[in-house]
Amino acid sequence: MASKLNLEHPRDQITKIISRIYKRGMTTTSGGNISIIDDNGDIWVTPSAIDKGSLKASDIICVRKDGTVVGKHKPSSEFPFHKAIYDIRPDIKSVIHAHPPALVSFSIVRQIPNTNIISQAKHVCGPIGYAPYELPGSHKLGDVIAEEFKKGFKAVIMENHGTVLGGSDLNDAFERFEALELCARTILYGSQIGTPNYLTDDQIEQFESQTQSTLPEMKTTEYPSDEVEKRLEICNIVKRSCEQGLMISSYGTVSMRWKGDDFLITPTHVNRWDMAIEDIVQIKDGQREAGKNPSRATWIHQEIYKRNPKVNSIIMTQSPYLMAFSVTKSYLNVRTIPESWIFLQDIPMVEYGTHFKANNNSQIIDDCTTALIIENDSVIVTGDKLLQTFDYLEVAEFSAKSIVLGASLGNMVPINDDQVEELRKKFLT
Repeated sequence: MASKLNLEHPRDQITKIISRIYKRGMTTTSGGNISIIDDNGDIWVTPSAIDKGSLKASDIICVRKDGTVVGKHKPSSEFPFHKAIYDIRPDIKSVIHAHPPALVSFSIVRQIPNTNIISQAKHVCGPIGYAPYELPGSHKLGDVIAEEFKKGFKAVIMENHGTVLGGSDLNDAFERFEALELCARTILYGSQIGTPNYLTDDQIEQFESQTQSTLPEMKTTEYPSDEVEKRLEICNIVKRSCEQGLMISSYGTVSMRWKGDDFLITPTHVNRWDMAIEDIVQIKDGQREAGKNPSRATWIHQEIYKRNPKVNSIIMTQSPYLMAFSVTKSYLNVRTIPESWIFLQDIPMVEYGTHFKANNNSQIIDDCTTALIIENDSVIVTGDKLLQTFDYLEVAEFSAKSIVLGASLGNMVPINDDQVEELRKKFLT
């Protein structure tokens, strides 16, 4: 994914990303470390034994190219393998190491998550390496990790330890980190309710290479206040989705109807965490705002708006518990609690590939349901107000999570037909 020009100081970049990782529950107070190597060859790195939940820019350490340490703390004990990676791979400018639970699960059973579980993950993560166990903080650990990076990997599972990922910058490394943990969670959660199915390399290539006609550019674009207000609303929901674990840096599309069949939509190849109102793309009279590339799913949103006049907002994303159903082709029965059935009623599933523009699948765009799952790809949620649509997404994800977690207790007992009829009469008529 292309990154915007980043003029943030390495200290600020590191504290921002470590905070995201910690708040998302993907590292502990004491665990994990991040570094950036700058153009001078100096390495900026998180400190040793300092609370990751309250790290400040002033806590970040600089290890100069000559080995001089600048800062009020000791550099991370894992600094040796960060330096080893930079020494062997000059194309890598940032490294993330952490102990996210799902990837640790793979590391302790000594497996590598298969990124063919979700359509775009293989291209985001790249091939995954595997480093045998060595003592944390040791030069031997640095050697075995560097050996994997020497093979061309940018993501490595560390045996009985966690994971380490590199990137062309910190955002690139974090996108890879998020996508790999999502793959691991999806496989784990899917295994609780069924057998995960994987895409073939050919299916993934078809997804990546599908030809979608580019909308023509507008000659001029107007930005009245109501349009700008919708841009801000989209950005707020995208950020909230990321914070709630319902969206990741590299995937997720949000749109809002503006006037008639004109709408606003998130762009492609822009980090979702950092999306700004100027990134949002206006689609008017079948044309796109000049100089911007809307989501590759724009055609789906456009057709839904054209054929479903009551739909005024759409979220298309990959949330981990809903994806567990997507990759196992398991039916998501939302007769869990009254709220779930009232909001969602039924969540159909369509086959992988039906979301390609060439197929123009009517199951997705005609008389669309509140939520729909695409196998090994995503969930599409529609509604009136965007906050309402986001609520539907949360309810769907919570319903899926309850079923996945409850699977170890026994078979789900759904609300029965008589109870559903009572709900229908009271809330839907």
